[in-house]
Amino acid sequence: MVFDRFFEMIRDVPVPDDAELLYGDDELGRLRERNFRRYLAVPHSPVLLLGEAPGWRGMTVTGVPFTSVREAEAGVLPGLELPATPQAPWEASSRVFWETMSAWQGPLPLSWPVYPHHPFVAGMPQSNRTPRSSEVRAGGPVALELIRALGVETVVAVGRKAQGALAEAGIEAPAVRHPAQGGARMFADQVLSLNRAMLDAG
Repeated sequence: MVFDRFFEMIRDVPVPDDAELLYGDDELGRLRERNFRRYLAVPHSPVLLLGEAPGWRGMTVTGVPFTSVREAEAGVLPGLELPATPQAPWEASSRVFWETMSAWQGPLPLSWPVYPHHPFVAGMPQSNRTPRSSEVRAGGPVALELIRALGVETVVAVGRKAQGALAEAGIEAPAVRHPAQGGARMFADQVLSLNRAMLDAG
């Protein structure tokens, strides 16, 4: 299948003790992979919103970037499966992301983190940490493979940290504001401005 190489590349990225492989060969890993494959199958625009790393409240639960239990239960993507006992019910960034997507006109952009594993503070899996430069560089080829497989024409970084991480991975991209920590309105304005520019050019 078209994305098999992509998932193989994810599993080839080294997993340190303070990170979690999301798409492993266990029950939860297979659930996340099924969900992400459903996400990839949705008709999409040639735009990829690239974040920094999965968060423990959202993608780490569902396997889909910027998608927590709350959004899955709301039906933002049909057919998403959820763990029997999710470790978190919601993520603030996920709410903002999908509220913005509800105003997007035309096929939706897809999203992905430049580091594919969930990085956490050592000994605290229910936390987030910034991925190391070496981790970002290791994840870069995975993002490039997804860009190739999807036929992406425009890559946009979600946040300045993601933009810097992408640059380290060899991917130059403009940035929009990250939706967390007071960035919700600017994120929505910038993403929807991109959408309008695409429609005008279209």
